[in-house]
Amino acid sequence: MHTIIHDIRAELQQLADPATAESSQRFFKEPIKLYGLKAASIRTLSKTSYKAIKGLPKSEIFGLCDQLWQSGYHEEAIIACLWAYELRKSYTIADFAVFEKWIKNDVSNWAQCDTLCNHPVGDLVMLYPQLVSNLKAFTQSENRWVKRAAAVSLIIPARRGKFLSDIFEIADLLLTDSDDLVQKGYGWMLKVAADAHQQEVFNYVISKKAIMPRTALRYAIEKMPKELKAQAMATR
Repeated sequence: MHTIIHDIRAELQQLADPATAESSQRFFKEPIKLYGLKAASIRTLSKTSYKAIKGLPKSEIFGLCDQLWQSGYHEEAIIACLWAYELRKSYTIADFAVFEKWIKNDVSNWAQCDTLCNHPVGDLVMLYPQLVSNLKAFTQSENRWVKRAAAVSLIIPARRGKFLSDIFEIADLLLTDSDDLVQKGYGWMLKVAADAHQQEVFNYVISKKAIMPRTALRYAIEKMPKELKAQAMATR
């Protein structure tokens, strides 16, 4: 085991708080393996620990991330995601395979999915737009986190007004999915896309509202003006 992994685990055990672990569990439907650290403490530990490895080759850092994922602890998984984002200036298209492996094999809750997909995957897709086709393929998975990843990987690009037609295509592919965490994922994607393209997203929601699950619809229109919300919710 690399000494940095040993040091992180020792620090996590030192900072572990059963009360925080218990309160954090309430945010998840599935049981989560937790030390019990608040998000700010995880981010601080990630930043300080990354200083010790930032000179290593990217492949070695990804290998260390793999070790963190394998522990099963939520906080270690989040640190792996944050370390991966620290590498963003050196991303190449080949890194998608690393992120895809984590999404398919290691992600076990919505917070891990969103931390990995919002920034590392989202940034990579903005650098290599052809990867959107891989996200569309994710929609056909049986794995709820892979399907959610298809949508939440476009949150940051959507905030910048990018990929609107692809966003609608992914929403179409996930539209009637029965999993509420998938519905919330693509509803969130549409909500953020509406920041730059409100009318287009509103028109999309109106065209689909007869079959769009209520959870997804409510997410999609959450930040729209009252009159548009009323139209979208009418006759539901």
